Amino acid sequence: MNTLSYKTISANKETVNKEWVVVDATDQVVGRLASKVAKLIRGKYKPNFTPHVDCGDNVIIINAKKAYFTGKKETDKVYTRYTGYPGGQRFNTPEELRKRPDGMDKIIRHAVKGMLPKGRLGRQLIDNLYIYDGTEHKHEAQKPKAIDINQYK
Repeated sequence: MNTLSYKTISANKETVNKEWVVVDATDQVVGRLASKVAKLIRGKYKPNFTPHVDCGDNVIIINAKKAYFTGKKETDKVYTRYTGYPGGQRFNTPEELRKRPDGMDKIIRHAVKGMLPKGRLGRQLIDNLYIYDGTEHKHEAQKPKAIDINQYK
């Protein structure tokens, strides 16, 4: 009997092919951008995707200041944080966060982090995200390739 043997190939830390990509956030909706970036970081667009391994790309987001929210989310959405002290609950809207120097970084990072797996792997994966307000970034040595985020689903 002549049969073929098929084996499921599972990626591991040594066999994974990680790349550096640049995503331009100009005129992008924050949530839609975040979902596509989360898939890139996770590696879901790759044929050798393995759920329990960091097989995604390192993503650099430039022009983060130019991303926007739809509807009234800019003024009505509320981010809650807690200082750890009694009465230390703090609330911010995206409008208030944008005025801070690292505000857009916090907004996009919060959105992407919520779309990654919870646990050890998710905490590892969020370190593969780099966000910059302008067009300049410090990762030229890695030779990142610019991709059009609109071509991904």
